[in-house]
Amino acid sequence: MSSPNSSSEKPHSEHPVDYPGLLGAWLAFTRPKTWGLTVAPVMAALALVWSEQHIFDPIIALFTVSVAVLMQMLTNMENDLGYTERKAEVGNRRGLPRATTRGWISVSAAKAAIRAVIVLGLLNTAVLIHFGGWVFTVVGIASIIAAYCYMGGPKPIAYTPFGECLVLIFFGLTSVCGTFYLQAGFVSLNAVLLSVALGCIASAVLAVNNFRDRAHDASVGRRTLAVVMSEEGFLKLFEAMIVLPYILVAIIVVKDMTYWPYFLVMASFPDCMRLPEKLKKLEHEALNEVMFACVKLEVKFCGLFVIGALIQSLLMQLTVRQFTL
Repeated sequence: MSSPNSSSEKPHSEHPVDYPGLLGAWLAFTRPKTWGLTVAPVMAALALVWSEQHIFDPIIALFTVSVAVLMQMLTNMENDLGYTERKAEVGNRRGLPRATTRGWISVSAAKAAIRAVIVLGLLNTAVLIHFGGWVFTVVGIASIIAAYCYMGGPKPIAYTPFGECLVLIFFGLTSVCGTFYLQAGFVSLNAVLLSVALGCIASAVLAVNNFRDRAHDASVGRRTLAVVMSEEGFLKLFEAMIVLPYILVAIIVVKDMTYWPYFLVMASFPDCMRLPEKLKKLEHEALNEVMFACVKLEVKFCGLFVIGALIQSLLMQLTVRQFTL
């Protein structure tokens, strides 16, 4: 395996034995399996605004999804490169392979790709600013800074206990409320509740990642939440992260029973309840299964919410027609 320094010069001339090919290297660098964490909340927010306000602008929706994917890509790429530049990859790490550390992608190529994604993100944000106003200047810049600061800069957020909180803010509140605002011009209480629900599941993904790597992280000076908390306390926090979303959807429905089709999300509850036990029992690389199960839970939860919201909207339209006949 090439060292980080040699990989930055000739990553493709002397490939490590585990080199997955050009496409595989870039897939490892950008990690498309995680993109669902950003697309699913946007789709759920679009369904919510349609259910509540019967508003949908496909152009705005397209650029909203595009920005979300680009920010997730940027986060993944910065995380991969940041580890390599800090030489934080040591032998006791149990996570997925990092493309730059393995020498699959050179540091120079990685930096060029990151710059390109930032430019694309800014261009997409400019479109959202046109539709949503100056507030999205702040949202766009803050998202890029957060993606960079997670593993970049002198004091990366990844080295602190605040990683899960950052995910809640940007993959929950910002994603859902921002999408809703772009379509409707305001943010409803239900949008806030949904944003916290989806942010919790997204935070659970990072929680599993940090729980898996807690021994490695402690050895390189990373004080993640999984490192600073007791194992028992962290496991309880994880369980709260994945159960709270169902409570929040229940609150939405109890406030107004016309939204009862939102309860369709409960079809994913059995998947949710299997995760805490797996987190307790599995170790090391086997925990990757739990991490991706959390990603799938977010996608499934959002998919069921979208279906429920569309059913609710259809039922309301049928009710209105009956009263007008």
